[in-house]
Amino acid sequence: MSLSSLRTPLAALALTGLLGTLTACGLNEEASRAADAPLEVWTRSAPEPAATYKKVFAAFTKETGIKVNYQPVIEFDKQLQARASSKNLPDLFINDASLLGTYQSQGLLLPVEPKSVQSHEDVSDTDWGFTRGLDGKHYGVPFSRQAFNTYIRKDWREKLGLKVPRTWDDLTRMATAFATRDPDGNGKKDTYGMVAPGGTERGYLAWWAASYIWQAGGDLVKKSGDTYRSAIDSPGTSEAVTWIKKQFCTKGNVQPGALTTTTANAPHFHEGSAGIYLTGPYMMAGFDQQLGKDKYEIIPTPKGPKTSTTLADGETIYLAAGSKKSAAQKRLAEFLISPEAQNIAMDSATQPVVRLPVSTTLNAAREHGDERWQLVQDQYDQDSKAFPQDIDFTAVKQTTAEGLNRILSDCGSDNISSELKQLHEDINSELAGQDLQ
Repeated sequence: MSLSSLRTPLAALALTGLLGTLTACGLNEEASRAADAPLEVWTRSAPEPAATYKKVFAAFTKETGIKVNYQPVIEFDKQLQARASSKNLPDLFINDASLLGTYQSQGLLLPVEPKSVQSHEDVSDTDWGFTRGLDGKHYGVPFSRQAFNTYIRKDWREKLGLKVPRTWDDLTRMATAFATRDPDGNGKKDTYGMVAPGGTERGYLAWWAASYIWQAGGDLVKKSGDTYRSAIDSPGTSEAVTWIKKQFCTKGNVQPGALTTTTANAPHFHEGSAGIYLTGPYMMAGFDQQLGKDKYEIIPTPKGPKTSTTLADGETIYLAAGSKKSAAQKRLAEFLISPEAQNIAMDSATQPVVRLPVSTTLNAAREHGDERWQLVQDQYDQDSKAFPQDIDFTAVKQTTAEGLNRILSDCGSDNISSELKQLHEDINSELAGQDLQ
């Protein structure tokens, strides 16, 4: 079931349960006991990043005396919806910034007034903008930001005598070379060009393809005032999808099974079978451990027909509706954007959970102790774009991924324009269902 199909009952749930007021005197005593209980905090984290979060929350407890019941959750969306249905959300959770509109449309979030947040002035207006809903109110506190970059097997590139790619044509030639010229020198045809998470689960294909679509001057949706419309049938999008389809339909240019791949089952870069990966900097720690820093490089993103724009994303701190611990919620959110917490969260000894700090008092390359982060910072500051955060973009992303997956799965068809027109109608139908047209 998609999140969009849950929107109506969950909105009703929010009105009847999560934001209800305590009327019975017996409930006042219950609320008092609840306020003294530990804050329940969730993140969508595997064990390595969870270890970093534990350090952050331990520092918070030491400073404030407020205990935290921290739970790293892998199947985050499914578990959160289950807790919402039982009217028992965690007090605070940290997840993708682009999910704000989805959560807010379901009534899961409390509004936040930025000026009431201690050290709010140390967070940029741009980052605060990613917490604004359609109604103009803010529904979260920025925690971490990032931009996608292109990762290349440097040792393969040098072995084959290839230059650092600067254009899409360069990327295509490199992908083909990695697939056909035995860059690992084992005498077998077992290497591939690009890692492409082309599956539809959680909208991964749209998430990966968006950067290329923007680089061709296309888009997924366009906002006009308070309305949104599909932009997927634009000439730029068509050019990008044509190029992407060429990679998927050229044997070896992407990894096998790309159309069912998510980032969770795409180990091809760090396990040594593919040499190009457009992804986020959260992958660096794993690449360093499994490949070694000397085996790969982060390069300025090769330019498409129009730009070299890549996806900007990150994590937001969400204060859950229905919590009886509003003061502690806010105190933790304030701590999480402090230089102390942001520094702990960038700890590379486990795995960083803050990539680019939202506190402007910090420098990513300096705090990480790694100059490669300056390239990530420059991409974010100078040439990145985020998905709309003020609408239920989860549903739009899912619709887009399913439509693109259909197009890429049929290498015998070159009628991309008509196929994009159908996807255009599907996206507009989803937006209309959200009363955005």
